[in-house]
Amino acid sequence: MSREKTATTEGAKSSATKEKKLRADAQRSTDALLEAAKRVFAASGVDAPVREVADVAGVGIGTVYRNFPKRADLVAGVFRREVDACVAEAVALSDVHPPIEALSLWLHRYTQFIATKKGLASALHSGDPAFAALPNYFRENFEPALAALLDRATEARDIDGDVAPYDLLRAIGNLSVASGDDGVDHIRRMVDLFIKGLRYGAEVSGGHGA
Repeated sequence: MSREKTATTEGAKSSATKEKKLRADAQRSTDALLEAAKRVFAASGVDAPVREVADVAGVGIGTVYRNFPKRADLVAGVFRREVDACVAEAVALSDVHPPIEALSLWLHRYTQFIATKKGLASALHSGDPAFAALPNYFRENFEPALAALLDRATEARDIDGDVAPYDLLRAIGNLSVASGDDGVDHIRRMVDLFIKGLRYGAEVSGGHGA
């Protein structure tokens, strides 16, 4: 290989490495902003000053606006990030837990997502076009994740498989509005009751618990 070709190849490799590093740095910056926004929104609401988000993330306010030009973009980004994290956990739990245990743990994890979403509810239902795609994003990600957990538990004969994933998501979302001093404990008890109901269906039809 000639010196010119060698130099060109090495230059291309160096450029690709720099571009990869820049993308990684940008992703870390975005992740830090979304994590900071999640914490700030949970503590102060979605109308909290953008500078507060920047301070928590440890970046300048200009970095926030470069990544998220409008507050709605930041709110939507937090929502999507929380959906992605919750869905990823469904896969992780399936890898290390028996089917019924993975399902139970994930449904309780889902209630934590709902708690986060409550802090964003007023913004998400404001009619802003930036949020128009989020309901579909919710269903397109959560339904397959829960369906996989339900299918696995059904195949293990741990539960009665006659349940639609979206119905279960909505049911748990509805009961997760409980508040007051015992709100969290009440939600946990109700989710456990749902799981017992699913298991009872398998028991009466000759599943593992019969």
